Amino acid sequence: MLHVQLMKPFYSKLEGQKMKLVFAYQYFSIKKDDELFHFIPVEGKEIIVNINTYQVENLSEVFVFQKGNRFIRLPLYQLLLVSDIHIHLQTILQHDEGNENEPAKDVKEEASQFITLLEKANRSRMIDYALLKRDESLFNRLIN
Repeated sequence: MLHVQLMKPFYSKLEGQKMKLVFAYQYFSIKKDDELFHFIPVEGKEIIVNINTYQVENLSEVFVFQKGNRFIRLPLYQLLLVSDIHIHLQTILQHDEGNENEPAKDVKEEASQFITLLEKANRSRMIDYALLKRDESLFNRLIN
């Protein structure tokens, strides 16, 4: 039997009566015989659940997990049969039904930090450009 170690959707989206859960690297991993395999989005990357019936609708979606140079390739219907994924899905659905289109909190924080880093790098390049062109007014605006 496979055990889901971690299962956090990158984002979830409510479309009518269907909840779409999209997964990315590092947010989904399974254990097989005490070995940890991480999800890689090379084929399937989403699970669609009817929120009225709690039935998974895209059972043929294929999920791929990797550990080093070894891969586990499982259709979603098989993953539901041989793992405890249904427990994790239930938890996610109960938590996410009110959070339509809301990325995970740590993803938002990481994206915010990355944007800040890019802004600082851009400001630094702009200062260098102002110095190169000897544009004193641009330089002063960037420094302040």
